[in-house]
Amino acid sequence: MFEQRIQQQFFDGADLLYAAAESLSKPINEAAHALVGCITAGGKVLTCGNGASASQAQQFAAEFMGRFERERPGLAALALTSNTAMLSAQGEFDAMYAKQIQALGQPGDVLLVLSASGAPSSLLAAIDAARAKDMVVLVLTGRAPNLLTARLAETDVAISVPHDRAARIQEVHTLIAHCLCDAVDLQLLGEQDPL
Repeated sequence: MFEQRIQQQFFDGADLLYAAAESLSKPINEAAHALVGCITAGGKVLTCGNGASASQAQQFAAEFMGRFERERPGLAALALTSNTAMLSAQGEFDAMYAKQIQALGQPGDVLLVLSASGAPSSLLAAIDAARAKDMVVLVLTGRAPNLLTARLAETDVAISVPHDRAARIQEVHTLIAHCLCDAVDLQLLGEQDPL
């Protein structure tokens, strides 16, 4: 009954991946260099996002800290989503990430922000807090320009998926996160031996 619609979902996702590959490879490369520079200098990566993007932020932190596809020493990464319930219960929803960045962020660290919509005020405040700490900000978002990309400095990186549908954007964000983990592993561990 739904087979044709399901197949169309796959086709739409594949079309977007194919169309975005060329335009996103340069900013993904820039983001990977920022992550490698941060980690090799002893810094850490803080990640955040709202809703489904919060889950993606947690997944990235887990794959970055634990392992992606190969064993390696853990890399310093923390998803800021774990303390949001306490802060939002205190009525500080807009500042829930900013407060954590103020407490945990250091110059040279990286903040990775994920948002399909590009507009949440809590993420705008997070970017401002990271800028105040001299952190590099990487934003994975949807079609740009948007409020998040407008907030970035010259040293920051925006990876803007050229689409308007949140589901498609988040699918590409997952692939981007995997590209970033793979690039860091390649830099730190070298080429993987063929199987």
